[in-house]
Amino acid sequence: MSEAIPFSPATTLFSTTSNSIPHLSPTHLRPFLRHDTHPHTTGKPISSLSCQAVAGTTPTPSTTPVKKKNRYEMENLTTWLLKQEQAGHIDAELTIVLSSISLACKQIASLLQRSSIINITGAQGTMNIQGEDQKKLDVISNELFCNCLRSTGRTGIIASEEEDVPVAVEETDSGNYIVVFDPIDGSANIDIALTTGSIFGIYAPDEQCLVDFDEDTLDEAKEKCIVSVCQPGNNLLAAGYCLYSSSVVFTISIGNGVHGFTLDPAYGEFVLTHEDIKIPKSGRIYSFNEGNFDLFDLKLQNYLKHLRKPGGPAGKPYSGRYIGCLVGEIHRMLLYGGIYGNPDNVKAKNGNLRLLYECAPMSYLVEQAGGKAIDGVQRILDIEPKQVHQRTPIFIGSPDEIDKLMTYLV
Repeated sequence: MSEAIPFSPATTLFSTTSNSIPHLSPTHLRPFLRHDTHPHTTGKPISSLSCQAVAGTTPTPSTTPVKKKNRYEMENLTTWLLKQEQAGHIDAELTIVLSSISLACKQIASLLQRSSIINITGAQGTMNIQGEDQKKLDVISNELFCNCLRSTGRTGIIASEEEDVPVAVEETDSGNYIVVFDPIDGSANIDIALTTGSIFGIYAPDEQCLVDFDEDTLDEAKEKCIVSVCQPGNNLLAAGYCLYSSSVVFTISIGNGVHGFTLDPAYGEFVLTHEDIKIPKSGRIYSFNEGNFDLFDLKLQNYLKHLRKPGGPAGKPYSGRYIGCLVGEIHRMLLYGGIYGNPDNVKAKNGNLRLLYECAPMSYLVEQAGGKAIDGVQRILDIEPKQVHQRTPIFIGSPDEIDKLMTYLV
C-alpha cells in the first residue's frame, strides 16, 4: 500500500503561475519525477510528466499560421476588376467595358433559362452573313451585347458574328475600344437545353481612327478605320467567354492569367471560383467531329486512329467527347486537359470556326493558361485576319497533346 506524500511548500510548484516557471531548475522538480505513485491514482507512475519547457529547452519557432478563408468571404467580378485597375493592369475605361459584357451575359443566361417558357426558341427565319440560319436568341443576344456596349460610352467599334460588317458606335465618349464577340456560340443546342456560351475579345483603340461617324456616308478613310477591327490575336487586351450550362461561368483573361467567376443566382453576382487556371500539360480527352472523319486529311486520320488505340498508364484509349459548342469544349479542356480540333476538310477548306471572334479569343485564353493553339502550321494568335468573318482550322489544348499532334501533321 503506497504512502501519501506529505504536503510541503514544494508541492505548490504545480499550482504556481507560469510567471514562476522560468525561475525553476531541473533539480527542483527531480523529486516529483521519480517512479512513485500518487495516492489518488491507481498505482500508475507519474514519471511521464514532461518538463522540457520548464527545464529551459528552446521551443521550436512556430510558422506563421495561414489565414483561413471565411466561408462567407467571396470576391465578385466587380471587386476583382477594381483591384486589377488599382494594380495598373487595366484602365478605368476597360473596367467599364468588361462590366458591361458581364451584364449582357447575365441577361442572356436569364433568357436561356426561360426560353421555352417565354417562347423564344426556334428559328428567326433569317440568315446571317455566313449563310447560317439564325435562332431567335441569336438575334436577341446580339442586341443585348450591342446595347450594353453602347451604353458604356467606351466602345468605338463592334464586330459580331451576327452583323454583316463592323459597327461604329456613335455614343462613344472615351476609350474607343474595339470589341469582337459571338453572342451565342452553339446556338443549335438552345432548343434542347444543352451547353451554349458567349465569346468576346477586346482590342486597343486605333488612335488614327478617332473620327466622327455621325455622317450618313463613310468616306474611304472611315471605312478603313472600321476594317481596322481585323487585328491578329496577339493584339488582344482581354478575352473571355461565358458558359451557360448547369452553372453560368464567366472566364476572363486580361493578360495575367485566366480566372473563372460563377454566377451566384441568390445575389446575381459573378463570384471568383477558379483563380489562376492552369491547363494540365496533357490529357486523355479528345474532341473532334468524327462524323467528318473520311473528309479529313490522311495525316489527321492517322492521328485520330492513334488516339483510339489502348495506351497510356492505364492501357486505355483516349476518351472521345464532342459537345458541339466551342465554349463548352474549351471550358472542359482548361480544367481537365486534352485536345480539341475543328480542322479543314474536303467540304470546308478553311474549317468552320471564325478567326476574329471565336478562335483568336479562345486561343488567347488557352495560351494564358499554359496551353497551345495552332491552325496546323502556325499559332492562331499570329494570323492576321483579312476579313471580319474569315474562317480558320484550329487545334487547341494541352501543350503535350498539341506537340503530339504536330508529329503526325508535319
